[in-house]
Amino acid sequence: MKVFFRLLPFLYMALIWVLSSMPADAVVALPDQGVDRFIKESLHLVEFGILYALLFLAGLTLRDFRPAMSFIFMGVAILYGLVDEIHQSFVPYRSATLIDFVKDTIGVLAFSHFMHHAYFSGKFGKLGEWLKGLRERVR
Repeated sequence: MKVFFRLLPFLYMALIWVLSSMPADAVVALPDQGVDRFIKESLHLVEFGILYALLFLAGLTLRDFRPAMSFIFMGVAILYGLVDEIHQSFVPYRSATLIDFVKDTIGVLAFSHFMHHAYFSGKFGKLGEWLKGLRERVR
């Protein structure tokens, strides 16, 4: 189980890379272009937040998981958002924008706020309990 949690962020990063190499409508194209664009633009807020969450969960498998590591995971997820935007700038049918990178970063910061404080500060009690219980199962 420990190996699974440690591999999951890398598998997810590979999925992000593959999907951002494809046209935006390659996987799903909704009939209403406005709704389609709104949903896909909104996913930037979630996509890299999930990456942070997976990195955080991988960190729970470590014997000495410290707050500094949570901040490192934030940096890694944000940096990967930047790498993804640069990658998309080379893909003919995709675009790379600063606002997309800002949305990626906001997603990471939002997810990290809840997870970091739940685990290390005792805020968001149910989430903190779940994370600590998970830590005991994956170590």
